[in-house]
Amino acid sequence: MPAPETSAVAETASTAFGVAVAQFAPGDDRRANLAEIRRLTAVAVQRGASLVVFPEYSSFFPGDLGEAYLAAAEALDGEFVGALSGIAAELGVHVVAGMVEATAEGTRVSNTLVAVDPERGLVARYRKVHLYDAFGQRESEWIAPGAIEEPETFEVAGMRVGMQTCYDIRFPEVTRRLVDAGVDLVLVPAEWVRGPLKEHHWRTLVTARALENTIFVAAADHAPPVGVGNSMVVDPMGVEVTTIGEGTDVAVAWVSAERLAGVRRVNPALALRRFTVIPRDTPPA
Repeated sequence: MPAPETSAVAETASTAFGVAVAQFAPGDDRRANLAEIRRLTAVAVQRGASLVVFPEYSSFFPGDLGEAYLAAAEALDGEFVGALSGIAAELGVHVVAGMVEATAEGTRVSNTLVAVDPERGLVARYRKVHLYDAFGQRESEWIAPGAIEEPETFEVAGMRVGMQTCYDIRFPEVTRRLVDAGVDLVLVPAEWVRGPLKEHHWRTLVTARALENTIFVAAADHAPPVGVGNSMVVDPMGVEVTTIGEGTDVAVAWVSAERLAGVRRVNPALALRRFTVIPRDTPPA
């Protein structure tokens, strides 16, 4: 099988840029969540970030899934995305965050990630494919699974960026499919629920996705008590470049095409692979 295409950024020099993971605990007050997103984005920009990644469900998270999510759901042209676009434009930075998106069916919502550009507004979105029907939870009761579509990606400082959500990180083919689309940096907004060994799973899986694909991964989780925290950026050699512990904070790491290309010269795993990813047409029952 021929080597998968990678973006031209892996072959050319560029200037490193700052990617920030912003960790906080969203609540059920949408205006308060947006105020905290703006505050943390300003901190990230002050620390040198060109891209800021917020957790899953940043727009609205009262805790347990239920009917409140139906009432809180918005369209992609609604208040939340509009406010994010305003923050991005005001502060001159790309912003990615999770939101509760309204669906046509009305009985469930979409768990959606949106990426906004400081000049163009909404440039990419991703609806969670693998729902959290595990560890005693049933996300699918209130959340509709996203369709398997061609990945929507966007560019920051010449690097190609893609997105996936939380539980998706347990399925390596999701990340590999993004890499096949030319992605150099994968963003993973999450609400990684605490529990026995869950922090260990989080750190191991995020690191593995970076290492096996020779990419950068920036993973932003909820702060405790519900999430495990430990938002982090991992580089293509599996090095945890920066990490937040359990508090509300912002951490910035510098990503570059030079590091990506250097790792791939040493470890050409993508070029040596002999398998590809084939989507499953329908989700399992």
